[in-house]
Amino acid sequence: MLEDAQTAPSNSNTQPWTVHVVSGAARDTLAKELLRAEEEGRTSPDFTDGYGDGLYLERSRALGASVYRVRGVERSDRDGRRAAVRENLEFYGAPHAAFLFMPALGDGVRTAGDIGMYAQNFLLSLAARGLAGIPQTVLGVYADTVREFLGVPAELKLLFGISFGMADPEAPVNMLRTERVPLQRSVVLHDTPGVLSRQ
Repeated sequence: MLEDAQTAPSNSNTQPWTVHVVSGAARDTLAKELLRAEEEGRTSPDFTDGYGDGLYLERSRALGASVYRVRGVERSDRDGRRAAVRENLEFYGAPHAAFLFMPALGDGVRTAGDIGMYAQNFLLSLAARGLAGIPQTVLGVYADTVREFLGVPAELKLLFGISFGMADPEAPVNMLRTERVPLQRSVVLHDTPGVLSRQ
């Protein structure tokens, strides 16, 4: 699977990814460190986040509401919502987690795109083998904790992590299918009349 990920295209073949995979005792200890950082409020994201105040925020909120609904967590249930967030930091019980780091090259946009393609290759390779993975940007919120534990130099920035293993088919959240906007709202075809109107 890592070999499949390594075949991802990258800008000028820079292959700018550095990936650390934790399993076993290392995975368990890092989860404890992440939970401790969350309890102490020690966030240290390398990148800003935000969804604006338009349709991207609406999509994010709709997903959050769907996830909490299938988990049986009410919006007013602060403890339940926090427990759900903390499951992220325990890698949702997955036996392995990969952390994707990037160097500071230019403004970082192309590098992040390259790592996105690497991650997609990895996720598809997992799926092809009957496994599953979940990208987790929340792991990047605790970048200093992860870097310190793994011995990663400060110049490498944590983009996100992917927890992976066997999916639990009985977990209600795994039954959730997120909506996708119609192609007509995200794709513009030129000189191909009628193609999208047939969908």
